[in-house]
Amino acid sequence: MRSRSALHGENETSRSGVGSAARPEADPAALTDSATPPVSPVPAEPPAPSPMTHRQILEALSGLLLALLVAILSSTIVANALPTILAELGGTQSQYTWVVTSTLLAATATTPVWGKLADLFSKKVLFQASISLFALGSVLCGLATSVPMLIGFRAVQGLGLGGVQALAAVVIAAMVSPRERGRYAGYMGAVFAVGTVSGPLVGGLIVDTPWLGWRWCFFVVVPVAVAAFIVLGRTLRLPLIKRKAKIDWVGATLIVGGVCLLLVWVSFAGNTFPWGSTTSLVLLGAALLCLGLAVFVEGRVSEPVVPLRLFRDRTFTLATVAGIGLGIAMFGGSLFIGQYFQLGRGYSPTDAGLLTLPLVLALFVTSTGSGWLISRYGRWKAYLSVGSVSLVLGLALLATIDHATDVWLVGCYLALVGAGVGLSMQNLVLAVQNNTSARDLGAATATVTFFRSLGGAAGVSVLGAVLSASVANRVAAETGGAAEAASGSLDLAALPSEMQTILHTAYGDATALVFGISAVASIVTLVAVMFIREVPLRTTV
Repeated sequence: MRSRSALHGENETSRSGVGSAARPEADPAALTDSATPPVSPVPAEPPAPSPMTHRQILEALSGLLLALLVAILSSTIVANALPTILAELGGTQSQYTWVVTSTLLAATATTPVWGKLADLFSKKVLFQASISLFALGSVLCGLATSVPMLIGFRAVQGLGLGGVQALAAVVIAAMVSPRERGRYAGYMGAVFAVGTVSGPLVGGLIVDTPWLGWRWCFFVVVPVAVAAFIVLGRTLRLPLIKRKAKIDWVGATLIVGGVCLLLVWVSFAGNTFPWGSTTSLVLLGAALLCLGLAVFVEGRVSEPVVPLRLFRDRTFTLATVAGIGLGIAMFGGSLFIGQYFQLGRGYSPTDAGLLTLPLVLALFVTSTGSGWLISRYGRWKAYLSVGSVSLVLGLALLATIDHATDVWLVGCYLALVGAGVGLSMQNLVLAVQNNTSARDLGAATATVTFFRSLGGAAGVSVLGAVLSASVANRVAAETGGAAEAASGSLDLAALPSEMQTILHTAYGDATALVFGISAVASIVTLVAVMFIREVPLRTTV
């Protein structure tokens, strides 16, 4: 009788012709008590299976792309609906930020854990588990009756989102070689564009439709998540590399705890309590202690969540640094530009979604085009360099906008940011995966994603606090402090017309400061990219 592990490995083994890096294992029955020697000699090395065909890769990618669509929709469909959601639930600007930050916090803190688990267990089962957790969080978000409840359920949603974003790149790397990966960037870029374009539009339409309501912004992604779960179960077949599973729970706990404490400190210091207060120092000290202990533990265990040896590689270290600035631009830019159009310019959620099309189209064209060219010619450093420059330039120009800037001009600036993200995001991951062995593929990919998400989560927290304080100061200056309390409300329709005008102007002008800080952070990405050394792309998985 075959053991459970043998059956498990067989379930993960590819179909005929699937899995270019896997070798078929000998049948255990052939290795048991045989009384006579074999008639014909047994080859010492069984022939390796043929690489996956284009059709087989697309079949396996179908469920993966559906899962990515779910992940993208979870953020974009809510972006333009958040002002309406917070207005109905009685939320404030600081709570607005935390509805987003809670998801990013949970996703960021768990990303390295998901990546390490992918090196030890079935990637397919882990992917399905993350999708299930995400779907559960989405349903709970749609049932929320208060802002604190919504923030908590968004954190549950983020736990699943961390798995989806960490495992997607790992699964693709397990199927396609770095040299050929650009060939399929077009499909991923199309999904990213569809999710990014349709998300704000669908979210705006849902909010603007009285018989639906904002709760359907969360319910609508659940059927897509269920479909992704089913398709993955039927199409995804990956070779399972058998290794002794030993999880570093101590290191994982210290990393998650340290990141959470650090982000909580960044979010509340200077707002809820002074930077130099006892509470602030305790939070910062606890965060640094947890992260310091995590480094100590990770350097001594056999299967660390984040292998410290990865940082000896120059490309890996520079890519993680570059990812921090990129994360601030990605998450901060997409979040606050929607708020700028609605609260700063008075557009509806649907119109705000349409006005972000330049960013999305530029991202789609550059990510798809660069992927095709990289696959054809094998060169990637130039696209990273151009993307970093475009990112800094676009954010710097957005730092000049106010409540009266021509909309077409804002669209041009957004297109530059979109081009920068499109040329940088996937190519940073590609550079790291090209330098990483199969043993550490999951951990390396997840670590780069982790630092990008960390930059985004910290950026959203800090930029949200800066925006809230700037709006309050501008309103106080206009009204002499008499209506300062109203500056924290996102239900502008309930305010007098004079106050609405003041707040529109305040939000429109204050948003420039947010993009100015993002532009400074993106310079870190530019400098790190310039020092990355180009290495020829491998042609094997």
